[in-house]
Amino acid sequence: MAKNRVVEYVTESYDELINKVSWPTWSELQNSAVVVSIASLIIALVVFMMDEFFQLLLKQFYLLF
Repeated sequence: MAKNRVVEYVTESYDELINKVSWPTWSELQNSAVVVSIASLIIALVVFMMDEFFQLLLKQFYLLF
């Protein structure tokens, strides 16, 4: 009984991947990779700037006390 359910699940999953999923073209995939790379760099830069700002702020704070 359980084996039939597993086989049915695998068969339906395969059918969905082959016939129902819309896969991106190579060009769309490259464009998405560029967008993700640029967004990652921007986020990394913002986090770096925040880190430097708070480091400076804490240094100034500890110099006062």
